[in-house]
Amino acid sequence: MKELAKQLQEMKIGTVKENEPLASHTTIKIGGPADLFIEPSTIDNLEKAMKVIREAGVKWTAIGRGSNLLVSDKGIEGVVIKLGAGLDHVEVVGNTVTVGAGASVVALAMTLSRKGLSGLEFASGIPGSVGGAVYMNAGAHGSDISKILEKAHILFEDGTMEWLNVEQMTFSYRTSVLQKERPGIVLEAVFNLQNGEVDTIKGVIKKNKDYRKDTQPWSSPCAGSIFRNPLPNYAGQLVEKAGLKGYSIGGAQISEMHGNFIVNTGNATAADVLALIDYVKKQIWDLYGIRMETEVEIIGKI
Repeated sequence: MKELAKQLQEMKIGTVKENEPLASHTTIKIGGPADLFIEPSTIDNLEKAMKVIREAGVKWTAIGRGSNLLVSDKGIEGVVIKLGAGLDHVEVVGNTVTVGAGASVVALAMTLSRKGLSGLEFASGIPGSVGGAVYMNAGAHGSDISKILEKAHILFEDGTMEWLNVEQMTFSYRTSVLQKERPGIVLEAVFNLQNGEVDTIKGVIKKNKDYRKDTQPWSSPCAGSIFRNPLPNYAGQLVEKAGLKGYSIGGAQISEMHGNFIVNTGNATAADVLALIDYVKKQIWDLYGIRMETEVEIIGKI
């Protein structure tokens, strides 16, 4: 790994670090080290890095802003690629917006609101990256990414890159083709938006942000929604109905504000969170006969 790190550093592809603690790169502040951590400064540099990584036969994993993510206490084997500051470009031409995967969804929603472009208001409180939002078809307030996406630039496991249109992404509830049928990561997205009144758009964004602030524990380290909603039921309501709000294992606690959030009270480990997830699954099954599936992505060494 040292030789690969040296090679990537010499190529000046961006940030390159060995044994980087991933707790620094997740919103729940949990995660062991990456054997090798890179944050490419451009898509071209990412492509160059991928060629070297493939030739070395090293496993790789991509992350964004670290929300909706739980990393093992043992860290992640191989190379962790962070799509961040180098891939956060935003280009607006008329009603069409091309944006890098590393861009903040919240910041993008605000940028578009000032331009009188409507369509992303639903995501104005989602503290993740555009790439992650497209990957999992993030949604809220009755809308989701599939409603506005035209196409996405994808890096596949074999290192090839391709643009997929919205039909090829085969979106469904919190799911896309990238999670199962064609594993890959989002590099860029093209959104089609509508013209709207600036003040109206900003008003909706403020309302959505205030709702999140009042009902969800984003002031504490957390990963976002832990479970998918087992429709027609809602995960948070089931957890609350079961009397589990506030229940804790180690440093991991089910939020007092929202039953579908687990917060890090200061010293939580991934093992604590996983044990709490398993406990909730068992309780909900025993009480209601409903299987709970995780929405948060769990990755890393076992």
